[in-house]
Amino acid sequence: MTLSAFIRNHEIRGQVAFPLSEVREATGLSAKTLATELQRQVAHGRIIIPYRGFYVVVPPQYALKGIVPPTYYIHELMKSVGKPYYVCLLSAAAFHGAAHQRAMQTQVMTVAPRIRPSGMNKQLDWNYRQQIPQELLLSRNAEMGVVLYSNAELTAVDLVQFAGHVGGYQRAATVLSELIDAVNASKMAKVFPYTTSATIQRLGYILEFVLEEKEKADELYQQLKAYSPRWKKVLLSNWEAENGDAQANRWHVNPNIEIEIDEI
Repeated sequence: MTLSAFIRNHEIRGQVAFPLSEVREATGLSAKTLATELQRQVAHGRIIIPYRGFYVVVPPQYALKGIVPPTYYIHELMKSVGKPYYVCLLSAAAFHGAAHQRAMQTQVMTVAPRIRPSGMNKQLDWNYRQQIPQELLLSRNAEMGVVLYSNAELTAVDLVQFAGHVGGYQRAATVLSELIDAVNASKMAKVFPYTTSATIQRLGYILEFVLEEKEKADELYQQLKAYSPRWKKVLLSNWEAENGDAQANRWHVNPNIEIEIDEI
């Protein structure tokens, strides 16, 4: 089977992607010849390479732009890589309706070791945590297959824990202001095993003093006290010096930066 026939066969069967091992077995081409043919198909816009050894067939609706949204193939890619994942941070917030601060790339959370993306695809922003909380993930139908993404509660925590990955606490708080209606405060404790008390303290401070969500802040406070009765004092931002003039608060957070919500 020729490479063109192989790609066409995948296309008509609705199969979005294929690994190098599969195409090598189907075509019987030598490694050198196959590499040359694959690069020719990339140059012609028939396939893209989001990850080494993993190829995505470009569907007709994306042929003109030559760019395939990562949600089209991310589930298949992570199956091929053999890693758990979820769409996270700004990309997950957009799934929950907080789309005004949309990320330029699709943000994906997985586990170490780090993934080395293909230089031909800059659409994926990789983020890492020690463990993927499968029970806190939601799925939605994509164009082909499904996409896993964090629920609203995990998304809220991630925005604070990984604030540096979304442009800082001001942007994180702005997204939280859109996301907060989707957050069920009574379910926040389910996220605690996957984060730190410091993260929840910062989130609580932002809810209470920045977003003025007193009711949800109260619920979060009670859950954190039950989960971890004694907390250490923390800086709101570890990137700035302590604010010696700051007033004490129940979250034991030193507000050493000012956070203002962007207009939406």
